[in-house]
Amino acid sequence: MDFILNCFRKPTKLDAATLECQDASTSGAIIDALKGDAGFGKLSTFEGDAIVQRDEEDAEKLQKGVDASVAAGVLPKLNPPPTYQVIDVLGKTPDDVCDAILKHMGDAANKGGVVVLCGLSGTGKGTTVARLQARLGPGKTKTWSNGDVFRSLTLLAATWREKNYNPAWDKALTPTRVAEFMGMLEFGKFEGSWDIRVRGLGVDALVSKVKNTTLKAPLVAKNIPTVAERTQGEVVTFAAAAAKKMGDDGLVVLLEGREATVNYIPSPYRYTLTMSDRAVLGQRRAAQRLAAAVLKDVGEGASEEAISASLRKKLNEFLEEVP
Repeated sequence: MDFILNCFRKPTKLDAATLECQDASTSGAIIDALKGDAGFGKLSTFEGDAIVQRDEEDAEKLQKGVDASVAAGVLPKLNPPPTYQVIDVLGKTPDDVCDAILKHMGDAANKGGVVVLCGLSGTGKGTTVARLQARLGPGKTKTWSNGDVFRSLTLLAATWREKNYNPAWDKALTPTRVAEFMGMLEFGKFEGSWDIRVRGLGVDALVSKVKNTTLKAPLVAKNIPTVAERTQGEVVTFAAAAAKKMGDDGLVVLLEGREATVNYIPSPYRYTLTMSDRAVLGQRRAAQRLAAAVLKDVGEGASEEAISASLRKKLNEFLEEVP
């Protein structure tokens, strides 16, 4: 816990301890170290524009999947969609953001509920989730990832194809077939913890035990986009039921995603993190990339001089990518 708390302190310099945190404190220290640097400004602008473009493209693709699920009757049409509390993270620490969320949640922070977080990449959703976990304490929170459900479905669909001499994906992902695959997924308490059990087509496994092995194997990884495009509605419905179970059990469920899908997660605790200054958004993403590259380059326990030299080297390397 001391390591977690130290990583949320306001950094005064880019030393080994701050670099190894790889979080908001690291990004802040790098931004301070490169303040006024023209090269860092150029990289930041490039990263900020890329974030917005990529997020807009991803949101459009997700919305198409949701619209298809609505047309098929898998999801209801939301009219109007749920409202979100907007938190501008500009100038705020992770604790400031958490303070706003916890104040809005009131008693639910202690009794259980579902926290839905949206926002552009780089606005600090992951950092906010980590800080909420630290502040609420061990065993009080549970994060949720739709990716685990998509991977589980992909495993089942790909296994079905192998058992049936690899027919076209259209045959593996008919509404009837997808419903059968969803019936092979069960969310509940297994071995004392909330988990997803995948059982069918010769598979019997808990996601927590295979998420970094079977569910990341090529058979699954290369086919996720194909399956995800056809199963948005089913996965959202599954996630909504799972989140409610955990919230009713007294946990604070932390779920981040894009509005097109998380709109269907029932919760009054919905927050959109924004960055009113896009330049800062780009700086944070550029700093995140540099932080990871520098740590890989110098390793743990490096001197400030070695970190500074590596930071300059990695910045110059990244600038070669910028048009």
